[in-house]
Amino acid sequence: MSYLRALYSTYEHNEDKVGELASNQLKDGRIMEYMLLPISHTTQTAHIEVTVNIDGTLFDAEVINKISTILPFTEESGSRSGKNYVPHVLQDKLMYVAGDYVAFTNDKEKEESFKKYIEQLKEWCDSPYGHPHVKAIYDYVKKGTLIKDLVDRKILHVDEGNGYLLSKWNGKSEEKPSIFSVIAGEQVSALVRFNIHIPGKLTKKIWRDKEIFESYINFYNTKLKEEDICYVSGESSPIIIRHPNKLRNSGDKAKLISANDSSGFTYRGRFNDSFEAANISYDVSQKAHNALKWLIERQGKTIDGRVFLIWGSKNPDMPSVTEDLNNEIFNEYNSLLMGFNDDGEKKVSTKETLASQFREILNGIKRAVNVSDNDEEKIYILTLDAATPGRLAVLYYRDYQIDDYLEKLMDWHLTASWCQVYKKDTQWVEYYGSPSFLTIARAAYGPRPNEKVVKGVMERLLPCVLDGRKVPLDIIRNSIIRASNPQFFENSWEWEQALTVACSLVRKQYEEEDFRVALSKENTDRDYLFGRLLAVADVLERSAMGKDEKRATNALRYMNIFQSNPLRTWTTIDKNLHPYKVKLGFGVNRYIELFQEIHDKFDDEKFSNKPLSGKFLLGYYSQRKDLYTKKEEVIKEENE
Repeated sequence: MSYLRALYSTYEHNEDKVGELASNQLKDGRIMEYMLLPISHTTQTAHIEVTVNIDGTLFDAEVINKISTILPFTEESGSRSGKNYVPHVLQDKLMYVAGDYVAFTNDKEKEESFKKYIEQLKEWCDSPYGHPHVKAIYDYVKKGTLIKDLVDRKILHVDEGNGYLLSKWNGKSEEKPSIFSVIAGEQVSALVRFNIHIPGKLTKKIWRDKEIFESYINFYNTKLKEEDICYVSGESSPIIIRHPNKLRNSGDKAKLISANDSSGFTYRGRFNDSFEAANISYDVSQKAHNALKWLIERQGKTIDGRVFLIWGSKNPDMPSVTEDLNNEIFNEYNSLLMGFNDDGEKKVSTKETLASQFREILNGIKRAVNVSDNDEEKIYILTLDAATPGRLAVLYYRDYQIDDYLEKLMDWHLTASWCQVYKKDTQWVEYYGSPSFLTIARAAYGPRPNEKVVKGVMERLLPCVLDGRKVPLDIIRNSIIRASNPQFFENSWEWEQALTVACSLVRKQYEEEDFRVALSKENTDRDYLFGRLLAVADVLERSAMGKDEKRATNALRYMNIFQSNPLRTWTTIDKNLHPYKVKLGFGVNRYIELFQEIHDKFDDEKFSNKPLSGKFLLGYYSQRKDLYTKKEEVIKEENE
């Protein structure tokens, strides 16, 4: 129940946003609109929009492109399925809102659907909470001519022989009507939404009008009778049996709470009825589910149906576990921690300085999300997925005080950070930090891993950040293998990204050894030293080849076999370096001296053919970066 309490609390803290329309831009460029739904309302995809005059006559109608629409609903209509024909209250499918449905389909089984709909709508209109715009829609639909009007306006299409609605479009020479482009099935499955037109007056859309929202909420509250103790709020309130679905998207049938298996063993044997297992009030259920839907649409990350969600109780916007912390405040601290300042120069910081800066980072993030030190803000982490189409499960849930959460987050980003690269538009950008979960998945399983792989990686890494677990060895191993095979990458920058991610994970694996991006010349670890040798060989050969030569160096071509057979492979690489040493002339001396310096640090028994751990990548990267940094400094001095 704790996650329901968190969602309910989130709704209560954000009630000022109820009914406020917001939007997100999707990856394909489309704009998705969403809002924190008022209680007693849901969303459904509409296909036809019918505009009615205030006097109850038809003004216009048009096909719309599968637009999500907010509509009032009942506890029963929100859970309808199969042949359980229960209408929503205002906007709904043709079988409910069209009084002439049977005349145009000959489907007598659904004859009662319109009667139930019109009786329900009339009850709202006749109540003290009726609204004139809703009354105008009622006056129109009660005439029972909706489908005829839509056929006359060529919105819907009938068979010329029997006059029934076409199940599919058979016309070959004519242009395909719009309705068949927006509906996957038959015309009869179209959902109609209504709007109001008043000449010379700009009116709010029915599905966005807060006044109509409130009108229906007040009306429906009068129909909620049975009360009991709510397990979430602890108060005596009207209770419900059926809870909302459509949480991840408008077509989602999976529910978080359901107990419709009264004849099976869902709760029988432990409880007499479902209320003994979980008794949740209507108000709590509506607010918790609407808050969840809003958060998913607003900031949730959905991968292959699995939802990863992180939010604050009062302020939903919080740094995400799954992303990197690529911001100026963090980069300044992290670059110091790894041995560099903003100019790439080496700099040593005391533990006291770093601890002070650590607190500054936390306070900076809190200020960025508008949280003061006195706020009792809580952070919630929730992962959802559906094993079956009708059941949604909570796979992971945690809640933290904001300081605890940020400290765990910062600890991950500091101990798993390295000099990263990522692509922004057409440019590659370098920054100090840890890679996002998605970047790790790409580095370990290929540049375009399928969604099942990505969601699995994200699920397994989440406890590494929040619960302090070790990074799974197979993810580390895969990233090392891919980073050790640069020839398999089409783009050199893709390999650079895979290399930096592998370095991040290896650094996290051996965090007690405190590896830094800055070259550690005093490090005598054999794997690190072998990596340094490989980097010197790589830079030496690359310098001799010149800028115009793009082929891979011997060091990169042998990198994979070098990891498994370092001594034997090093002998081959060293022999192949001879012509490049000759080509460099006197310039080769600095590399020879460096080779000797590294060799001197080896213990004789460790200069062997034993396979290398991922630490050789750290030595390779740091040595290569050090060589190129010094080369840039020399060029800069010569130009000056």
